[in-house]
Amino acid sequence: MEAGLPAEPGIVHLGLGAFFRAHGAVYVSRAMQASGGGWGIIGVSLQSPTMRDALAPQGFAYHAVEQGSEGETVRRIEVVQDILVAKENPEAVLAAMARASVKIVSLTVTEKGYCHNPATGALNPDHPDIAHDLAEALPRSAPGYLVRALQRRHAAGLPPFTVLCCDNLPENGRVVRGVVLDLARRIDPALADWIEAEGRFPSTMVDRIVPATKPEDIARLQAQGIEDNLPVMHEPFSQWVVEDDFVGGERPDLGAVGVQLVEDVTPFEHMKLRMLNGTHSSLAYLGYLAGHETIADTVADPVFAAFVQKLWRDEIIPVLTPPPGVDLAAYADQLLGRYRNPAIRHRTWQIAMDGSQKLPQRILGTLAETLAAGRSAPGLMLAVAGWMRYVGGTDEAGQPIEVKDPLAADLARRAAEGVPALLALRAVFPEDLARALESGVTAAHDRLRAVGARKAVEDLL
Repeated sequence: MEAGLPAEPGIVHLGLGAFFRAHGAVYVSRAMQASGGGWGIIGVSLQSPTMRDALAPQGFAYHAVEQGSEGETVRRIEVVQDILVAKENPEAVLAAMARASVKIVSLTVTEKGYCHNPATGALNPDHPDIAHDLAEALPRSAPGYLVRALQRRHAAGLPPFTVLCCDNLPENGRVVRGVVLDLARRIDPALADWIEAEGRFPSTMVDRIVPATKPEDIARLQAQGIEDNLPVMHEPFSQWVVEDDFVGGERPDLGAVGVQLVEDVTPFEHMKLRMLNGTHSSLAYLGYLAGHETIADTVADPVFAAFVQKLWRDEIIPVLTPPPGVDLAAYADQLLGRYRNPAIRHRTWQIAMDGSQKLPQRILGTLAETLAAGRSAPGLMLAVAGWMRYVGGTDEAGQPIEVKDPLAADLARRAAEGVPALLALRAVFPEDLARALESGVTAAHDRLRAVGARKAVEDLL
């Protein structure tokens, strides 16, 4: 076991998946090795027992494998103490979150896990999990677990835990705070007042490319004598920017291991969401339609490499405010180098998941600001049209696409009706923006249907 690993957990993480195991858990592990502290992690899977069942036989330890162009570096991570499955035992999850030793509840539940309206950031009270959580004391949703666990701590006279969102939402702390306060106020206004006064929801920016682990990855480690049912693969690059606003100031010594602790994370968030995630999504939809399996394959195609550089130079950077000391052009060059890493097999299909939840913060924010500034954005409009073609469920060869999205059925129906029907989806497109996009996106969509994704991108250049 790692030196200093405590018997009592300090962190509960909701949505324990590959990303947090390759990013946040690695930072926490290194912080404990550097400075000690009781920061062992209880992981929570909200739905599936797969990770618990894979890691329990190995004491919840696993290997994080850094994949660089010159080879792999393997690190054993032992900071996870247990994994609970919320669907099986919600009471055990609430009990863990209510423990006095727990100071932080962190989350990677993806954008859709907050049961909010992506276009506005507000709680969706009609979401079936929220309707359940309003009626029942044992919750289903991530916001429900946060509220009900905070309710127990309040009743026990304990301080609240810090809620540390690690998902790709703009101003993620503010969004999660709003969702939690709205839900709490519907359950108990006095509880909401306490959370509002005493709780802390620092915003964060997380960055590391973490492709899905494949059977051949596990086999390759076994050939090296490393037995691991579920290792994680990741690129060498890693960044974590966190607003230093924790309940009682209690947190791991993150600054000692390279985490940037700041007053305002917003410029970093916008930079990463729009420059990395925005182009990742653009390449995912158009690259998938063009027959490219991974991001590395997509940017190895000179047409798509030029396309992503054009997006940064002409459409994204001009409406971004850089974080202090950051050169956005140099950041774009660094991103392209990361995309080209041949060791990272990040599938376009994987990135394309849940597009209805991702589009507003990754692409539509840039589009809105670009159009408001009187500028054109044909590349991003083509990316939106690519998403519309993708969610139609059939690729350019007439083969079915497995569309993974919480709105998949509605999207397929609207895609069959055409661009206006998709633009009328208010959970994704605000009315004013939809009206401004209709002409350009319709033209781009028509072009995609006529000549295909690669030729449409080439013509744009």
